[in-house]
Amino acid sequence: MKKTARAHTNIALVKYWGKKDKELIIPMNSSLSLTLDHFYTDTSVEFKEELTADNFSLNGVSKDAQQITNFLNLVRKLAGITTYAQVDSTNHVPTKAGLASSASAYAALALAASSAAGLTLSKKDLSRLARRGSGSACRSIYGGFVEWKMGTGDLDSYAVPFQEEVDWDIRMLAIVLNDAEKKISSRRGMQTVVATSPYYPAWVKTCHQDIGELKEAIEAKDFERLGTIAEENAMKMHALNLSASPHFNYFQPETLVAMQLVEELRAAGIPCYYTLDAGPNVKVLCLEKDVAQIKAKLAEAFNQEQLLLAAPGPGAHLLA
Repeated sequence: MKKTARAHTNIALVKYWGKKDKELIIPMNSSLSLTLDHFYTDTSVEFKEELTADNFSLNGVSKDAQQITNFLNLVRKLAGITTYAQVDSTNHVPTKAGLASSASAYAALALAASSAAGLTLSKKDLSRLARRGSGSACRSIYGGFVEWKMGTGDLDSYAVPFQEEVDWDIRMLAIVLNDAEKKISSRRGMQTVVATSPYYPAWVKTCHQDIGELKEAIEAKDFERLGTIAEENAMKMHALNLSASPHFNYFQPETLVAMQLVEELRAAGIPCYYTLDAGPNVKVLCLEKDVAQIKAKLAEAFNQEQLLLAAPGPGAHLLA
């Protein structure tokens, strides 16, 4: 069977940054994210008897399939098959630029591949499977606000929905500064930080506290508290990178310009907050009513084409 799935990216408000098990991708701390409607990946998978190896294309271009094969081996083992597959993906999000393309990519692949192999996985097991491709992908199985419970191993490390139906007007404005592939991958960055940052134990401790407070803010629809927690958590993550050996960072000059503009907006009484993942692109958390004013301010430094607005999005689902 050929199956096609769509999964959306998510932006972590309390970040995952470091693994306690690299092979199983078990995180050092739990995380909490918001799935977004604007950025997504569509992936088709078809297992074909005539193939002698897995084939993979991304945005219509043939790519090395080794990582895809490693992931599909997990699916083949679950399904009890040995057939190779044709995998075709289209990314509606810049790849490897800190906009969570791996989250949508592996969530879509997990659903399409397992379905094409004849499996009907629960969302819990689908989340566990997606995690094996990219940690953050486990959260993209669900829509809305999602928590990745770190667990202790493969069986209990998976995402659960916290608030799938988001009934308030929270928005995220992505400022795309650079859609090129980043020089330091997330995996390499995490490994360096966990091994060398003297502040890492404090990061793990404060993330646990941040998640508890963030949940309270979401339930109360307290946007300013939510934004403050998210912004401070992001800055703590990037401080880890600067404290690592060798130290590194994902910022570019335009990153700091965007952050300053957000701070100026906030000082003027418009509630908005920034967050960044492993890349230079800044994401601005805001309310729908303030989007026009925020865009007007950001237009001082950026083109309208660089400003992409997203709302809470749905979980992974089959298209065909």
